[in-house]
Amino acid sequence: MRLLPLAAVLAATLSTSTLLLTPVMAAEQTAAIAAEAQDQTVTTEHAIRLHGDKFEYTATTGTMVIRNDKNEPDAKVFYVAYTKPAKRGEQRPVTFLFNGGPGSSSLWLHMGSFGPKRILTENAAPTGAAPYNLVDNQFTLLDKTDLVFVDAFGTGYSRGIATKDNADGKDDPAKHFWGVDGDVDGFARFITRYVTLNHQWAAPKFVIGESYGTIRAPALVNKLQGQGMAFNGIVLVSSILNYSENAPGLDRQYVGILPTFAATAWYQNKLPNKPEKLEPFLDEVRTFAETDYAIALAQGHNLPADKLAEIAEKLHQYTGLDTQYLINANLRVNQGQFRKELLRDEHRTLGRYDGRYLGMDDDAIGAMPDTDPSSTGPSGAYVASLHNYLETELNYSTTESYKVSNHAAYMNWDWSHAQGGVWGFQYKTREPYVVRDLGDAIRTNPDLHVLATNGYFDMATPFHATEYDLAHMNLDPSLKGNVSLTYYPSGHMIYLNEKAMVDFYKDVAGFYDKLLTK
Repeated sequence: MRLLPLAAVLAATLSTSTLLLTPVMAAEQTAAIAAEAQDQTVTTEHAIRLHGDKFEYTATTGTMVIRNDKNEPDAKVFYVAYTKPAKRGEQRPVTFLFNGGPGSSSLWLHMGSFGPKRILTENAAPTGAAPYNLVDNQFTLLDKTDLVFVDAFGTGYSRGIATKDNADGKDDPAKHFWGVDGDVDGFARFITRYVTLNHQWAAPKFVIGESYGTIRAPALVNKLQGQGMAFNGIVLVSSILNYSENAPGLDRQYVGILPTFAATAWYQNKLPNKPEKLEPFLDEVRTFAETDYAIALAQGHNLPADKLAEIAEKLHQYTGLDTQYLINANLRVNQGQFRKELLRDEHRTLGRYDGRYLGMDDDAIGAMPDTDPSSTGPSGAYVASLHNYLETELNYSTTESYKVSNHAAYMNWDWSHAQGGVWGFQYKTREPYVVRDLGDAIRTNPDLHVLATNGYFDMATPFHATEYDLAHMNLDPSLKGNVSLTYYPSGHMIYLNEKAMVDFYKDVAGFYDKLLTK
């Protein structure tokens, strides 16, 4: 008998094994998908002291399954919903809240802003190690609206579910949600299913988005309104509505961030002639940024030397940076350079999310800071408190790991965004630009109102850039009043400053009162 080569024997064996195991594997895979494709929630009853009175509410914690166009289970979305029964004959409002990233969970808004519980952290300083203090939140919006905090795909406990198209295991099952439009589509499916299951189609509806969540919110509302679900209001927290303005070669980013530099230098006492009040000073800086500074930048290297020196001296007065440093930078300083340079002589750096926070690098000669102290400062308290809160108060436990952020999602993000063009045609932008989405959402629903909330010391999403973007929606004069802006002596996460949180709550609560009592 002729002996087969070893390679042939192995190939035959593997082929036979595959044929024998394939039905079993397929059955196991089907069973696994079926198990994942079930909503899994825990409901608990709670009460807090709110404004001196007892306030009772229900918390629903867990995952809700959404399906794709083939009616296949596509993802399980983790959320925590705080609800209270509506009065007889009324529909209680519902608000969907999310952070951004992209690739960030909604831990920050959940534990810091408008939920019924709030973690206390140090203001503009590292919070440090445990124990931490979780308190009844006197700034919760739960007395005005149900609150649904949602984690984006691949963050928190939100996970993609393997389908026939992605069952090979090469990619994360959530990967097709990692993009501007995929993310919006997934959130739209979640909100539609949540509203349907909870019989809230006739309820007033709001969204609150922070950071990249302000890219998601306008596109999401515009998409859902196109599907017949109208919204009452959008709250934008620390907005970025146009990534295109940050492209290399464009000077708009320097114009947009200059007032934030000025506010931060004012706070850090680095201005040569510090004015007593911040707001009038910023009005002056805004005017300079949009006139002399913007005109100078537009001339590029053709700017005359005497004009270069004149603008640099003015920038010195507004930012505290050395005049020669500004000349060497061709009048163009980005946020990382500013954060390293302003307090270089003190061997301190500034926070990107909040310029009130101070950090320390291992040397003072670099061009950029090593870390962001406004991110590392509160993170330990937030992460630890959320885990403890979910397990001990909401009775939610799982063997999975809570992903505060997902670096893979960010690195693989599809930044292109499809928008409606003339005569109904679609076109795609390379970078997310949702100013058009927001304008279209208001034009098609004139009852939709927008509140944009801004921290003066936020270098991640500068307030003046938001002002510029919101002024370019091409709204009819009759609709300009649908958009309002507010400002606070805080950074990206406005709620980290307790004093700022007082006015932040008043403004957002007033926004709800105005729209719900019309």
